[in-house]
Amino acid sequence: MEYTINIKGRLMDLSTPQVMGILNVTPDSFYSGSRKQTEMEIAQRANQIIEEGGSIIDVGAFSTRPGADEVSEEEEGRRLKFALDIVRREQPDAAVSVDTYRPTLARKCIEEWGADIINDVSEGGITGIANVPLEQRQEEYPEMFRVVGELKVPYILMSVQPTLETMMKGFAREVQQLRDLGAKDIILDPGFGFGKNLIQNYQIYNEMEKLNVMELPVLVGISRKSMIYKLLGGDATTSLNGTSVLDTIALMKGASILRVHDVKEAAEAVKIMEAMKEGRT
Repeated sequence: MEYTINIKGRLMDLSTPQVMGILNVTPDSFYSGSRKQTEMEIAQRANQIIEEGGSIIDVGAFSTRPGADEVSEEEEGRRLKFALDIVRREQPDAAVSVDTYRPTLARKCIEEWGADIINDVSEGGITGIANVPLEQRQEEYPEMFRVVGELKVPYILMSVQPTLETMMKGFAREVQQLRDLGAKDIILDPGFGFGKNLIQNYQIYNEMEKLNVMELPVLVGISRKSMIYKLLGGDATTSLNGTSVLDTIALMKGASILRVHDVKEAAEAVKIMEAMKEGRT
């Protein structure tokens, strides 16, 4: 897709798919290899993401795995500030996204702590603290949407819907809400593993190219998720091969960003797909 996003005045071209590397500053993320808590670990991971071909560093401080401990807003903020300070010191030119569904923290991360992109796993508030659908809210627009509209930063809108039909209806409504509030760069995430069972995850994956009708970039994050090892056996530690297969399929279906733990392997998939495209011209 011919699309660019504005990273605080710098344009990122998504016509070549980008790789987003995961940096979790949590003690309990579902994949133990992604947990980084000390200053040295965070610095090493930030540098590794860029050295292995990533262009976006995604910093999260709240595990969204089933059964994870609740993290207070104060503790999540402490972790995010600590990590973002280190990431910015180590990689001042990298694009940095913050993985949070809390509007107040998202604002602080953008305005004060050096983040560039908001990565919201709650579809504007459907999950998480609010835990109610948008239609049942008192206010006309979710608070996260207001923050995005005011800050004019790229926003990753992740769906928690169980079918492609309900997902696309939700995206259509929410994208219009965001546009009404002044949002500029919107990236769609099908939300694999969120609000979907195993069969539904693969049904949506099979038809994912239909999201391209919305003419917005699509992010796919399936790295080492349970939809892989529940099908193939094993666990998160044995799911790299399945991840690479699904990442490649996502690229074939038009994904613009891959969110991954294993940056080198994802960057290689992008390189192979780009070589194939050149061979067709």
